[in-house]
Amino acid sequence: MMIASSIDELQVARRLLDGTVGLVPTMGYLHEGHLSLIRLAKSECDRVAISIFVNPTQFGANEDLSKYPRDLERDLKLIDPLGVDLVWNPTPEVMYPPGYQTWVEVESLTRPLEGSMRPGHFKGVTTVVAKLFNAVQPHRAYFGQKDAQQAAVIRQMVRDLNFPIELVVCPTLREADGLAMSSRNKYLEGADRQSATVLFRALSAAKSAYENGERDAEKLRALMKEVLASEPKANPQYVSCADYDTLEELDTVKGKSLLSMAVLIGKTRLIDNFVLG
Repeated sequence: MMIASSIDELQVARRLLDGTVGLVPTMGYLHEGHLSLIRLAKSECDRVAISIFVNPTQFGANEDLSKYPRDLERDLKLIDPLGVDLVWNPTPEVMYPPGYQTWVEVESLTRPLEGSMRPGHFKGVTTVVAKLFNAVQPHRAYFGQKDAQQAAVIRQMVRDLNFPIELVVCPTLREADGLAMSSRNKYLEGADRQSATVLFRALSAAKSAYENGERDAEKLRALMKEVLASEPKANPQYVSCADYDTLEELDTVKGKSLLSMAVLIGKTRLIDNFVLG
């Protein structure tokens, strides 16, 4: 397993990777969800690269950049048995050198949902992912469905900028009680961990109603809000039933749609979603 920190080291290592290359971009503090992406990439590609980089430009002024969990030694131990060929672990100074002033922005898809709550977030995401794609030159890139809007935005960017890369979006992995796996779950303290399952319960209630024939999007949103309101520790930031591709809120569910939400449980902000149709 090669480990690169500088651009020069990365270029030398990349030249040694023959065949198809799959990239799994991460911010580290890996969990089983990340590992499942690596395993899939390994099964579909000749070589697998993983990036570990906590990207400062996607964090807002009052967000948890300084507290975001980091443990490179732990991460390397987790991926060592998986046959990863290359780990790129750049510093912020490598990714954003002095005088940096170039950004990649996707417009309408970044405005609702996470974009409405976290101004500038997706500008940081699309810029860093474009830089990862340019640097690693993968044939496929693997993302999790838990970050559904991120996947949609990157899909749009790949189309618009003609990146010769196949995006693979994989199902959300969950704990036994339904909580979506996330590095931020580490922040959940005491009773907050049990309270956090309310996101899964709210999404499940709406999905069940959909499967029983409900197509009124506002009724599905109301049902999710009702379940969230039953949990005193839950403070919803948004609850959505939107078109899967455009992320525009629906009146009537037709075709592929996205149920999604962001909820504060205590001080921890969690997101989750289900795909309908």
